[in-house]
Amino acid sequence: GYTPMNENKKIRLRLSTPSDIRKTLAKITNMIVNNEIDTKKANTIIYSCNAILNSIRTDELEKQIQELEDVVNDK
Repeated sequence: GYTPMNENKKIRLRLSTPSDIRKTLAKITNMIVNNEIDTKKANTIIYSCNAILNSIRTDELEKQIQELEDVVNDK
């Protein structure tokens, strides 16, 4: 059956790179399948992962745009 996670234990998720997020999503998916995490908590984590991933993508696009502008302006 459902076994709630220890509420006193702090969990730290690495969410700095797309690879970190992919690993976290895989871990959360396995926890859902095995009834190891509350679905509301899982949905919150998944939502946060998507928001962080979108932010990372935006940062990467802004960096690429800046690099292109630098190249154009140097000519």
